[in-house]
Amino acid sequence: MTRAALSPAVLLLADVAHASQGPGGGMGTASQLTQLLMAVIVYGTSGMVIAAGLIGAARGR
Repeated sequence: MTRAALSPAVLLLADVAHASQGPGGGMGTASQLTQLLMAVIVYGTSGMVIAAGLIGAARGR
């Protein structure tokens, strides 16, 4: 399984997206779907930035 396929699977299975709009699990906490979407956006964007940097560095040689 490639890293690109493994990363979203880990996020879905591990339930590690702890994006919260407030402390704890009470009022103001984002839903699990919102937490998952925020994690995918954040980690996906970070991955694309890193990949673009690595591609740029490889082309610069």
